[in-house]
Amino acid sequence: MSLKSIVRELREMRDGIGSMSRRASGGGDGRAAGHGRGGSRHSWPGLWSEQVVACAAVCRSWREVTKEVVKTLEECGRITFPISLKQPGPREQPVQCFVRRDRATSTYLLYLGLSPSLHGENDKLLLAARKIRRATRTSFVISLVSNDFSQSSSTYVGKLKPNFLGTKFTIFDSQPPCDAVVLPNNRPSKRHFKQVSPRLPLGNYNVATVSYELTVLRNRGPRRMQCTMHSIPALCIQEGGKAPTPTGIIHSLDEQVPALSSSKGKEPAVEFSSSSLSADLSGPVCTNEVPLVLKNKAPRWHEQLQCWCLNFRGRVTVASVKNFQLVASVDPSLGVPAAEQEKVILQFGKIGKDIFTMDYRYPLSVFQAFAICLTSFDTKPACE
Repeated sequence: MSLKSIVRELREMRDGIGSMSRRASGGGDGRAAGHGRGGSRHSWPGLWSEQVVACAAVCRSWREVTKEVVKTLEECGRITFPISLKQPGPREQPVQCFVRRDRATSTYLLYLGLSPSLHGENDKLLLAARKIRRATRTSFVISLVSNDFSQSSSTYVGKLKPNFLGTKFTIFDSQPPCDAVVLPNNRPSKRHFKQVSPRLPLGNYNVATVSYELTVLRNRGPRRMQCTMHSIPALCIQEGGKAPTPTGIIHSLDEQVPALSSSKGKEPAVEFSSSSLSADLSGPVCTNEVPLVLKNKAPRWHEQLQCWCLNFRGRVTVASVKNFQLVASVDPSLGVPAAEQEKVILQFGKIGKDIFTMDYRYPLSVFQAFAICLTSFDTKPACE
């Protein structure tokens, strides 16, 4: 792709052509604004960031165009770089995505857009997850690409681990959230470890916990879930609040400084496996404030249809136990307006065989929203 073509596309993105607001009004095919035509429906464009930097270095007018593209997702409303997947979504309107499930390979692909295109050529991949089955439990590994789910790969984003009953899920991020404190995890590990500098924030960081209510009497009804976002303060949802917004991403061990043979000064060394990132290196990540808690919006019983109903505003068309909407659950003492607590932060639902929609907004990121939705696909014998 030539530099002129890239700048032309950047100008279109800046002027709102193909933006989320236009897609929401029914125009276009739901293509991912900000991905660029050099992208792929199976992976992110590898040199997209380098091309944008090259355009900014040409002249002042081109630099002004690129400035609009490199803003955070909350500011510009466009997913332009992989780091956008870890940034909070826009406040004004939700980001609309859809999920394809491949039962044969236990793979779940998240695309940006209103709905799948006719032949899938314009579907832009955001994240991919694979269900890994083990003897006692399952887990989901989340990646930037659909063909590499190794936790030691540069495309590794995070993972999701359930308990044995499928009632509690822990979301692990591959990088620590900004402005957060990592609580130590004192569980022993049988892996081989080596000492490195404590400044290297590599590993799996517990950023959220999703809990499903245990159903003892198996009474019929929708699932009840609660999400505790350890890295997001509850007050960020009110006007003037701010959610943690990362601006840099760690890709792989190869890009880090060499391991130190000894630890000097008063800083204690931490231990982790140098050959794999599969070990959970930390306990819950917490902020200095009360963490944000999300709960599913209570549905109403429809007498004529004889089923539980929620208003998905046309984004969900098939009844399923997996369908849900999440709203904030904030303590009244925090003084958060009731209107903010009524806003749907994340909704997920079925529209066809193995096709689901996922709409999220601030303060969740794409990664956090996708991980929460993945909990719906795991078996929950104690909740159904």
